[in-house]
Amino acid sequence: MIYDPRGVVDAPYLALAKRPASLAGLRVAVLDNTKWNGWKLEERVAKALAKEHGLGTATRYKKESFSRDAAPELLAKIAAENDVALTGIGD
Repeated sequence: MIYDPRGVVDAPYLALAKRPASLAGLRVAVLDNTKWNGWKLEERVAKALAKEHGLGTATRYKKESFSRDAAPELLAKIAAENDVALTGIGD
């Protein structure tokens, strides 16, 4: 007997958001996931994008915990106040 560890994913397909043609002047949400080095990485990426691509203002938002999804209210606030979002893991 051979065990196939890949399993089956039973989830609906979600299309990716359309990418902007340029980052110049766009407002970016930087979502801190509360991992130890996450904010350090995200802050540096946001600064590099501002320098290299003219990214506009960056606003920091913070999740309750890295192990939980962001609250729907937080996601709604991010969507209402920004043009693009940045998040990542800095482990």
